[in-house]
Amino acid sequence: MSEVRNSVLSMARAAKVASYKLAVLSTLQKNTILHAMAESVDASRNLIRLANEQDLSAAKLAGLSDSLIDRLTLSDARISQMVQGIANIIELEDPVGRVLLTRRLANGLDLRKVSVPIGVVAIIFESRPNVTADTAALCLKSSNSVILKGGREALNSNLAIASALKSGGKKAGMPEGAIEVVPITDRDAVRELVQLDELIDVVIPRGGEGLIRAVTEMSRVPVIKHYKGVCHIFVDQSADLKHAVDICENAKCQRPGVCNAMETLLVHEAIAKEFLPLVVARLSERGVELRGDEISRSVVSDIKPASDEDWSTEYLDLILSIKIVRDVHEAIDHINTFGSHHSDSILSNEKKSQDAFTAGIDSAAVYVNASTRFT
Repeated sequence: MSEVRNSVLSMARAAKVASYKLAVLSTLQKNTILHAMAESVDASRNLIRLANEQDLSAAKLAGLSDSLIDRLTLSDARISQMVQGIANIIELEDPVGRVLLTRRLANGLDLRKVSVPIGVVAIIFESRPNVTADTAALCLKSSNSVILKGGREALNSNLAIASALKSGGKKAGMPEGAIEVVPITDRDAVRELVQLDELIDVVIPRGGEGLIRAVTEMSRVPVIKHYKGVCHIFVDQSADLKHAVDICENAKCQRPGVCNAMETLLVHEAIAKEFLPLVVARLSERGVELRGDEISRSVVSDIKPASDEDWSTEYLDLILSIKIVRDVHEAIDHINTFGSHHSDSILSNEKKSQDAFTAGIDSAAVYVNASTRFT
C-alpha cells in the first residue's frame, strides 16, 4: 500500500468512527462544540494570518491571477466573517432528528420518515481557505464528520484554521476524527480519497470546472456538484435604472473571482440607449473589461466585440459580456442555453415579466431585483 493511500485511508477510518459518535450528540452538545470552535478561531487569528501570508507569498511567486489571490486572502475582516459564520450556524435549527412524514400503514405499523446524518463528507476545494471553517461547522451541526482536501496553494492556511477548529472542538467534547484535513499536496491523494466508497458517503468538490469534472470521473463515491457559475442579470424595460446600475456593480465587482458573480448582462432593447451608458460608465470606473454583441457596441463604442465563447465563459475576473435582447423570453432562452444553472436575476417592476422569468429559468437560485451575490 502506498504512503499516500495509507494516510488517506487512516483519516477516512477515523472520520467513519467519529461519524457514529457525532450522530448521537444532542443539539446543545453540538452548539457547545461550535461555540468553542468559533472562540478558538478568533483567538488564533494571528497564527492564521501568518500561515496565510506564507500561502500568499508563494502564490504571488507562482504568478497566480488576481482573482485567485483574492480567493486565497484571509484579511482580519474575513477571519471575523468566519467566526461570525460559525455563530450563525449555531443559531440554525438542528437538521437531525426532524420528523418529515408520519403515516399508519394498513397492517397497523406506524411509519416515520426522520432526517439523519449522511455520515462522512469529503470536501475537495481550491484556493478559498474560509471553506475549511464553513464546511467543518456545517458538517458538525448536521452530525457529519468531514475530510477536507484543499488546494496546495492554501495548505498552510487550511492547516492553521483546522488546527484552531480541532483545538477548540476537542476541549468541548468533539470526537477525534470529526474534522480531518489531508495535508498531502500530491494529486494522488484526491484519487485515493474518492475511491473509498465503503468509508466516505458523499464527495462535494468546490472549485473550477476542471477540478469538478476530474473528481466526478474518478469517484466511486456519490458526488454533489455544479460545474461553473455563468451567472446572468437581465435588466427589463420596467427596471429602476439607478438601482439596476448599483445591483450590477455589486454583482460584478464585489468579488469577481467567486462563482456567483455576474458574468453576462442582458438588457431589454427598449432601455438600451438609456441604460447602457450608465452601467458602462460605472463598471468602467471599476476596471471592468466589457465585451458585447453588435447592438450593444452600436450604443456604446467602448465595448469590445464578444465572441461566441464569451456567452458561456465563467471569467472569474473583471470581465463582463453584454447582450441586448428583445424581451424577457429571449433573455430566458439565452440564459437556459448558455448559463450554468447557478444563479440568475431579473431586475423588473413588472410582475408579468418577473413571473415569466422565475418560472422559465432553470437555475438553482433565481432572483428578482437582487444581486446574484446572495447565493
